[in-house]
Amino acid sequence: MNALSPQDLIAVIGAGAMGSGIVQVALNAGHRVALYDAAPAALAKGVASIDATYRRLLEKGKIDAATHADRTARLLPAATLADLADAALVIEAIVENLDIKASVLGEVEALLGEHAIIATNTSSLSVTAIGARLKRPAQVAGLHFFNPAPLLPLVEIVSGKATSPEVADTLFATALAWKKTPVRCASTPGFIVNRVARPFYGEALRLLADRAASAATIDAILRDAGGFRMGAFELMDLIGHDVNYAVTKSVYDALYQDPRYKPSLLQKDLVDAGWLGRKSGQGFYPYGENAVRPEPAVAPDAPRPSNIIIEGDLGVAAPLAQLARDAGLEVAVTEAAGRALLWIDGVAVALTDGRSALRRLADGDPAGVVFDLAFDYAGGSAIALAAADLAQSGALQTATGFFQALGKRVLVVEDVPGLVIMRTVAMLANEAADVVQQGVASAGDTDLAMVNGVNYPRGPLAWADLVGAATVQRVLANLAAAYGEDRYRSAPLMLRHALNGRPFHTGEPV
Repeated sequence: MNALSPQDLIAVIGAGAMGSGIVQVALNAGHRVALYDAAPAALAKGVASIDATYRRLLEKGKIDAATHADRTARLLPAATLADLADAALVIEAIVENLDIKASVLGEVEALLGEHAIIATNTSSLSVTAIGARLKRPAQVAGLHFFNPAPLLPLVEIVSGKATSPEVADTLFATALAWKKTPVRCASTPGFIVNRVARPFYGEALRLLADRAASAATIDAILRDAGGFRMGAFELMDLIGHDVNYAVTKSVYDALYQDPRYKPSLLQKDLVDAGWLGRKSGQGFYPYGENAVRPEPAVAPDAPRPSNIIIEGDLGVAAPLAQLARDAGLEVAVTEAAGRALLWIDGVAVALTDGRSALRRLADGDPAGVVFDLAFDYAGGSAIALAAADLAQSGALQTATGFFQALGKRVLVVEDVPGLVIMRTVAMLANEAADVVQQGVASAGDTDLAMVNGVNYPRGPLAWADLVGAATVQRVLANLAAAYGEDRYRSAPLMLRHALNGRPFHTGEPV
């Protein structure tokens, strides 16, 4: 598996932000790079942007004068497509329109040598369909960078139906040589990242629509308890609701309106209003010089408890026992088959299993208060709690006092099934399992993509291994029962792992 040589000419079509970023990646790897744009003004702007980036790096001492001169000398503005004829690899980064992409690539294909590789940076269109419009579909693949391309490590190597394995291998090796993190996947809607990430946005929007908590509170839970770099609402504001909504709708339509990917009316309303997020000055949050960001709803201080009993195995929440001891609380442990409860001054508290606390009480379970999953119970700064309407008087305050004694900020949400992190992780893991089941990508590449493409704190399948596939499957089943929707159906592979007890990763989790 050989990478393209630094002596090989790389061509990039499209001088926008993505195209200019890809040019920098190839220049940094030592290639000559020809940059073409059908609009001369756009080409000039792209070249100026690349030069300005290198000037800033020079001023900051990140590169020296010789490196600056070398890289800018290897950037070759192309006046016509004919100037790309000697390229070993052409990367297209133009408008997301199949007809336009195919037309431009058809023109350049006629100019290239027979072994030249044609790559599209599309994030949503079918690589198979693009290849089918060309004369040498075996030479066509997806090379999907993430914006900003010079900074984000992930590159999805996307094989269409006719893509030659040798072409995919060359692109994989080339991406490695360019100091990127490549993953392989098949050409299906959303590839890996844009498909697997849909529940991160979708469940947050569903929770907001159900009035489980404010956007600021849900974001704080995802960040401070879940370990995600950004909350779903602030991330959607950063991406732009027009873009995020369009991707969701594209995946939803491409997968024949599968309810898992159903767009949210809340987000459509923002798009219709022109509240697109940071770029418009208003999204879920206000932006601008005098904007006041709303604060999450943090529970007030509650009394410190005195009597803690752990009944059964807390599973992934087991670190709470040592945290309690470290906080100076007396902790007793009792065996109980099939039970996992925290008794706090006589109040039963449990990790959510996808049921609401009210549903648990109705099922004869004593836990009238439930707490959410966390990325790291020991190191995280927050925890989410919910209590049933029929929970005993003061139960929520008692549970709040316990977690505050452990040094946690307590964020209270309405008694919704699965709370925030547990349902989000279950849905992300379920989507990842379907990607693996359907042969889109391997378990390792799927998790690698989510960690490196969207900065998840842990790969979804690695998280399923930690929580247990049986727990994930149980959460999904309880969500499906609560909502009565196919949206929460278990992926066949998730159910299989729940039954056979095998992890998705046999080595170190990603």
